[in-house]
Amino acid sequence: MMLAGLIFATEDAGDKPGTLAATLPFGGMTLLEYQARLLVGAGAGQILVAVTRVTPALLGAVSRAAKRGVPVDIVRSAAEASTKAHPLASFVVLADGLVTTDDVVDRIASEGKDAILVTQDPAASLERIDASHCWAGIARAPAQRIADIAAFPPDYDFQSTLLRAIVQAGAEQVPLPGSAVRAGHGVERDGGALASRSNAVLAALTERRTSWADRHVFTRLARLALPKVVEKAVPGWLVMAGGVLFGAGAVALVALGWPWGAGVALPGVAALATGAALSALRGEEKRAAAQEQLIGVIAAAVILALGITETRADATLDGLILALVTVAATVIAERSQALVRRWWGSPATYLLIAAPFAIAGRVSWGLAAVAVYAFVTLAAAVESRREKP
Repeated sequence: MMLAGLIFATEDAGDKPGTLAATLPFGGMTLLEYQARLLVGAGAGQILVAVTRVTPALLGAVSRAAKRGVPVDIVRSAAEASTKAHPLASFVVLADGLVTTDDVVDRIASEGKDAILVTQDPAASLERIDASHCWAGIARAPAQRIADIAAFPPDYDFQSTLLRAIVQAGAEQVPLPGSAVRAGHGVERDGGALASRSNAVLAALTERRTSWADRHVFTRLARLALPKVVEKAVPGWLVMAGGVLFGAGAVALVALGWPWGAGVALPGVAALATGAALSALRGEEKRAAAQEQLIGVIAAAVILALGITETRADATLDGLILALVTVAATVIAERSQALVRRWWGSPATYLLIAAPFAIAGRVSWGLAAVAVYAFVTLAAAVESRREKP
């Protein structure tokens, strides 16, 4: 069955009369573009945008959204939507002004029948659907539901009428998880409040990094930097280039005999973590994955450079062997695809541990510490993948 999306973009912004809420800025794009990105990520092959009027800003947002390779069509009524919808399609419906995350949209998109996201919290909802539940802004229904209301008079509210048709068809009620509310889920048509929800979504994206160093150090730095990066409209490629520049500079300093240069790589890793979250928000998954991989490359390069420098200084192979053990153990652990535990090491973790030792002139101690940590992490990953009797 084909999956399609229906986005409502009819209401004006609360603080900007004459401006559609769907065209308000959100994470370096418009809210409509972000909603379209969520639908494309969930597998939608067609997107309809329901409007009552067309503005230049809306046309621009629709044009940019269509660049993701999925056709995006503007419709002005249920009748027009019914003619453009594939008769066998199943639609994921997003309410006007809805802010949410990939996980929530994916959950509704994966439902095999009519489904509606509900909540008991009026602050995170739209209209009430029964005595105890309110609509949380997302639903799934076949194209037939749109056809059912196509003959209604034009003065009927398209969004509200479609919601009633979905509910009356016996749609399954899916509770809105509390984690989604904390991640910024809700309906917002005010520019200032929308910026706050954007920051909440950005913070949730940084939580994808699981190790303790990522969560408590680099993720916190990313949370501080991301709102400023979005506010200043800093290009994603510039953030990525900055991270690479810091990483390359660190490797060069260490290779030239200044071990303290390892510390220069830390802001580079923070920049790449920030860039990865920003790319994920914009749906640039390949760029986000590339930045995650660059963190590993930079950490490996710095640790290997430290090992080579220490080998030269001591005229032994100890430093190089420890560095090679760290890199090899990390690569194998990453390829094991085991479920990562919070205490396990990661490339960013090893760099964070080795840098203070290098700055203090105790390179061999730092290399020994990360080698042991990497080996223990590898052992835990292998053990977790073993079939238990």
